Amino acid sequence: MLTQVHERGQGLVEYGIILFLVAVVVSAVLSFIGPILGNIYSEVNNLFP
Repeated sequence: MLTQVHERGQGLVEYGIILFLVAVVVSAVLSFIGPILGNIYSEVNNLFP
């Protein structure tokens, strides 16, 4: 019984680490793509004054 509780807690920690890594990757991608998307939005906005 005790090992099952430990394994369940370990799975929760693993999911937390995966969620953290996904958040870091998404943040890095958005910081790279964000200015590019801002420039595209500005160009489209300037087409229709």
